[in-house]
Amino acid sequence: MKAVAFCGSARKNGNTALLLNRVLEQLASGGVETELVELAGREVPGCKACMACFRNKDQQCAFKKDVINDCIAKMIDADVILLGSPTYFADLSSEMKALIDRAGMVARANGNMFKRKLGAGVAVQRRAGAIHVFDSMNHFFLIGEMIVVGSSYWNIGVGREKGEVAGDEEGLATMKTLGENIGWLLKKMNQ
Repeated sequence: MKAVAFCGSARKNGNTALLLNRVLEQLASGGVETELVELAGREVPGCKACMACFRNKDQQCAFKKDVINDCIAKMIDADVILLGSPTYFADLSSEMKALIDRAGMVARANGNMFKRKLGAGVAVQRRAGAIHVFDSMNHFFLIGEMIVVGSSYWNIGVGREKGEVAGDEEGLATMKTLGENIGWLLKKMNQ
């Protein structure tokens, strides 16, 4: 069993990565292989709507000069896909939006190739706006026929400065429970 988390923050090892790692730690403690992919510092352009993925049907984006095809390959290989984004003007980061748009188009062009994988979004906010971010990530999972796993509350943490989300006890507990719920469901699916 394998879980991959994509961190859409422009800040490496920031609040979003901290929350995703909390979920991954819980999964790893249950024997799940985990990986965190940070998009920080990488060029991640948006979808060009060239539709080549629908013509090629090769499980790849036709634009090959960035990290997206590596991300798509990791998604194909995983049983669980986690997406994490900070809240920028009540929306996703541009890096996360580009990943969703491009991976989503390739998936749809190839028969919803993430179908029945488990998915969960994680959002970080300074003060507000994260519900829209959380919802946008969940739409990626739902339109792809994935199974969205929930927690004891919305998968949201509060923090602005780097590492500040570590003081959000409820947010950290929510991530731990999310990891437990994903782990439980993985075991049930593999019985």
